Amino acid sequence: MTITISLTINGRHIKHTVDPALLLVDFLRENCQLTGTHVGCDTSQCGACTVLFDDQAIKACTLFAAQADGASIVTIEGLAQDDELHPMQKAFQAHHGLQCGFCTPGMVLTAIDIARTHGAPDDATIRRELEGNLCRCTGYQNIVKAVSAGARAMSKD
Repeated sequence: MTITISLTINGRHIKHTVDPALLLVDFLRENCQLTGTHVGCDTSQCGACTVLFDDQAIKACTLFAAQADGASIVTIEGLAQDDELHPMQKAFQAHHGLQCGFCTPGMVLTAIDIARTHGAPDDATIRRELEGNLCRCTGYQNIVKAVSAGARAMSKD
C-alpha cells in the first residue's frame, strides 16, 4: 500500500507517493536527494536530521513522511537565497561553529529555531536548547558563539 503526500520543501511544492512507514528523513534523502539532512542515530538523540517543519525544528527521524502531508519543510539546502548564506550559516562560518560538519545542518536549523523563539538568548539558554543536538568534535564553545551571533544577526533582518 502507498499513499500520496503533498508538501512544500524549500519553497517548492511537491507531490509524491510513499510507503506509509517511510521516515521523513529517508524521504528527504532518498526521494528528494536532500542529503544535507543526515542520519546519525536513528533514535532521535543526535539531532543530525533536524529540519524546520512549519517553522519549528523537528528531528526528521521521528516522523513518517506521511505525517508531513500539507506541511512546509526547510532543510539546510533551502536556507541560502540567491547564493547568499542565511545569517545563521554566516555566523557558524565566522565563529568556527563546525569541525567535521556532520552535525552542522541540524545545529544550524536548531539555532534558527532558538533565535526565532528566544530572540537574542544568553549562553545558558543556547546550551539548554541545543541539548538534543550532539557534536563529537567541537566542544560546543564555538557553536554557542555562532548561535549567539546568528541570533543577533537574524534580529537585525
